[in-house]
Amino acid sequence: MVTLIVSLHVKPEFIEAFKEATLENARHSLEEPGVVRFDVLQQTDDPTRFLLIEVYRTPEDPAKHKETPHYNKWREVAEPMLAEPRTRALYHHLFPGE
Repeated sequence: MVTLIVSLHVKPEFIEAFKEATLENARHSLEEPGVVRFDVLQQTDDPTRFLLIEVYRTPEDPAKHKETPHYNKWREVAEPMLAEPRTRALYHHLFPGE
């Protein structure tokens, strides 16, 4: 398994619209065979900051996710809402095992 952690900073006026678009993307992402988890987190002390924690079965699955219609719709809608470019980091699991 691999985990992708995406950090996002949203413009304050778009918080609710961003949440709506991101939750829709997350729901559809869970239907993908390569997706194990798709968590959406909002920072408690700064509601403009979000994390996506995406767990995939194989190293190829994140790229497959980017080919889906729901991801591309989310990207098109969400990117203009960002206060700065998103950052991402890919991790492999050490513990617990797969």
